Amino acid sequence: MWWFQQGLSFLPSALVIWTSAAFIFSYITAVTLHHIDPALPYISDTGTLAPEKCLFGAMLNIAAVLCIATIYVRYKQVHALSPEENVIIKLNKAGLVLGILSCLGLSVVANFQKTALFAAHVSGAVLTFGMGSLYMFVQTILSYQMQPKIHGKQVFWIRLLLVIWCGVSAFSMLTCSSILHSGNFGTDLEQKLHWNPEDKGYVLHMITTAAEWSMSFSFFGFFLTYIRDFQKISLRVEANLHGLTLYDTAPCPINSERTRLLSRDI
Repeated sequence: MWWFQQGLSFLPSALVIWTSAAFIFSYITAVTLHHIDPALPYISDTGTLAPEKCLFGAMLNIAAVLCIATIYVRYKQVHALSPEENVIIKLNKAGLVLGILSCLGLSVVANFQKTALFAAHVSGAVLTFGMGSLYMFVQTILSYQMQPKIHGKQVFWIRLLLVIWCGVSAFSMLTCSSILHSGNFGTDLEQKLHWNPEDKGYVLHMITTAAEWSMSFSFFGFFLTYIRDFQKISLRVEANLHGLTLYDTAPCPINSERTRLLSRDI
């Protein structure tokens, strides 16, 4: 049996592959049409103008759905493994909320381009990266709380390193972006899609964009750590019938039917 056929391990894999494809295809389209510069544009710049913005928006909306599914499955897994640990239960619920907010932000980023509705776009980016970073932090704490009985130490250390990577990237991006938009390097920088090395603030711009891409890669790496965990999960749907027809007014005992959904038993 191939690794992606084991449990629900295909779910985080599909999330990372699909999101990466959304970035790559929109980037190639934007560069080919000379809408952006090839050297480290903002991720959002690759989906600002038509036709790449249509591809960018559609693919990221699907990525948001895959992300919600992955986050929910992880929530149910932790809930099943630690049913009586109060600290873990609270952290698990907090992680679910943070993850869903991050996915909502991803959808906002996909559908509100920065050149059209800058405030909405920035709000979506803050939700995506801010809540996403907190989600990673909460899941790392959960990995620590669940070791060594449920989680191995290796998984915890890998996730901790990814969270540190994410934090360093976020700090670099916020610091350089704040300096760049302080007003000393020109106005309407959010509308600027082409940068030259001679432009004022070019170095800060490059550091900001590099940090943004780096932060996204830390997210990809974090979700890839779920593959091994998800190999031990199978998903079922249970149909409980309360009548022989859809119009029965009185309940009638009917045998329940369980059907496997998406995955085989492990």
